[in-house]
Amino acid sequence: MEKDRAIELLKRSGALLDGHFILTSGNHSAYYIQCALLLSRPELAVEFMQDIARHFRSMNIDTVAAPAVGGIIASYELARLLGRRSIFLEREKGVMSLRRGFRIQRGEKVLIVEDVITTGGSVLEVREVIRREGGEVIAFTSIVNRSEGRFQPGIPSYACVHMDIPIYTPQECPLCAAGVPVVKPGSRGLREDT
Repeated sequence: MEKDRAIELLKRSGALLDGHFILTSGNHSAYYIQCALLLSRPELAVEFMQDIARHFRSMNIDTVAAPAVGGIIASYELARLLGRRSIFLEREKGVMSLRRGFRIQRGEKVLIVEDVITTGGSVLEVREVIRREGGEVIAFTSIVNRSEGRFQPGIPSYACVHMDIPIYTPQECPLCAAGVPVVKPGSRGLREDT
């Protein structure tokens, strides 16, 4: 997908926010991508999902998996486009887990999808659960990768758009130093290890 088109769709959906934000990792950023707003507009989100489906159509994939909450809709739609099964993993007492009757069969080939990758922590947790269950993670994908190269999973990875958006520790954050009010958007609180 062309970067200009991706950014246009993110802006039209209201998903690209600017301000002062605390990310799930506990780090700070001047920009936040709220893909839930993009995914609430199927007529806009469809271009992203079709782009990802085209990229992976020729791969041997059994299941599309995602971390809850951000990746659930993307997993469902991507699996629908590929004609595959969709599952999601969620935290139980702070630990990423298969729940709700979802299972992974030994040798099952899994594509992991996320809405936005910043550090990649959640998708790497999903990978570990799938590996423990005997599945094989063959690739990662996301609507947006804003990791600035920090996410290096060692297997194929594809994002519709890469956005180089700096992140800062709270101690180094220029927005904090300037007294800009901070907001914690997203679907869950800070990770317990931050």
